[in-house]
Amino acid sequence: MPEDERRLDHVPSRAILVSATHKSSGKTTVSIGLARGLRDRGLRVAPCKKGPDYIDPLWLARAAGAPCYNLDFNTQADDEIVATFLHAPAGIRLVEGSKGLYDSVDVEGQYSTAALSRLLQLPVVLVVDAAGMTRGVAPLLAGYRAFESVDLAGVILNRVGGSRHESKLRAAIERYTDLVVFGAIGREAAVSIPERHLGLVPSNEHHDSEGTITRIAGAIEKGVDVDALYRAMGTTRARASSIASPPPTDAGVTLAVARDAAFGFYYADDLDYLERRGVTLAFFSPLNDGRLPACDALFIGGGFPESFGPRLAANQSMRESIREFVRFGGLIHAECGGTMYLGEAIHTADGTHEMTGVLPIVTQMQSRPAGRGLVRLSPTAAHPWASGPCEISAHEFHHARQVESTTPLDYAFDVVRGFGADGRRDGIVADNVLATWAHQRHTQSNPWLDAFVTAIERRRREMTHVDQADRAGS
Repeated sequence: MPEDERRLDHVPSRAILVSATHKSSGKTTVSIGLARGLRDRGLRVAPCKKGPDYIDPLWLARAAGAPCYNLDFNTQADDEIVATFLHAPAGIRLVEGSKGLYDSVDVEGQYSTAALSRLLQLPVVLVVDAAGMTRGVAPLLAGYRAFESVDLAGVILNRVGGSRHESKLRAAIERYTDLVVFGAIGREAAVSIPERHLGLVPSNEHHDSEGTITRIAGAIEKGVDVDALYRAMGTTRARASSIASPPPTDAGVTLAVARDAAFGFYYADDLDYLERRGVTLAFFSPLNDGRLPACDALFIGGGFPESFGPRLAANQSMRESIREFVRFGGLIHAECGGTMYLGEAIHTADGTHEMTGVLPIVTQMQSRPAGRGLVRLSPTAAHPWASGPCEISAHEFHHARQVESTTPLDYAFDVVRGFGADGRRDGIVADNVLATWAHQRHTQSNPWLDAFVTAIERRRREMTHVDQADRAGS
């Protein structure tokens, strides 16, 4: 890349979408390596991830040194997707797709990565898992080229068995297609990221995430012509719609947000929105901190508390701090892993680990998912701060099963699609706590953060009045 193009001031915003022929082809690894490689060239990289995914965005954000935003047809309207894509200033907008390029929720291609590429007018680089394949790569790519109207910029060959294998693949692609091969990556264990039941181990938990990213970037630099790929990128053609960001306000409340190796599943734009609302975010660690920070409410998102059961159980002062917060009327919103942490215990193959005991439930880890995929929820009368009566779209992905409580429970949602707590209900409501198995996102159709912040403000006023009355009485 010419030296003047390495300076951000001289680079128009360019964009690329990384997809694959099928799931688990290596597109996340390639996306991480490209994000770091482009960043190392002095470019500001704005990463995005298609779909309701938390783990890949953690890796992409770390590699790019910038927040990663989700682009999700299930929760967002088209104009919201475009606005989110254009949200951050960038020299490069890099989007990682989901599953295969044409994989979809239906036979018409709804919600596919190809549909996202057309909406955002993005060229696509296709990652091909070439293991066990030679000449057969040509009809595969010819089919992908002809199937739908997608701007295929070229391909990256992954899991290539050596130089001889690579030469055969390149010859077939050159002979039978007009696609550019940007490079080939060998079968190198050093560039893989460990996986478990919900996908990749998150970067906030991985013991050497920075070293892993560096090794991935090195493998991409070695096998892929990143500069040629940069030149093949399109300039950003998507245009912002009429959606306007809300003017900054001053909610005057503090929201404590659990964030450490055990809890880290939050949408970056949700946190951005809270700050624009004037909410002060106070991050804390249920693993390492002794007490909660001073706050008006808690947000305990998803994660892997089951992987840290002994450490969470051992931090008795934090567990008592949360129980005390609830006793004094504090509001809590929890999702999935946060719901597990608020229960009495988590049963795993390694034993039973005591949790906070705020909710009268225990959770049992199992080998198969209890809930997985897109969900639709309908608020009930028990919802403490519902934003409206309409159904909401969300997602769930948990191997934990809620064991039935002997205590009658109120639920904030009826499950229209999905599993939730028991296939019929989701969102336990108890003592100013709302704990769901589904993950919500703040959107035009589900402005749940506005409702939550309003509830926090109302509760703060109530507590202030009580405190003033107590002082007056004394």
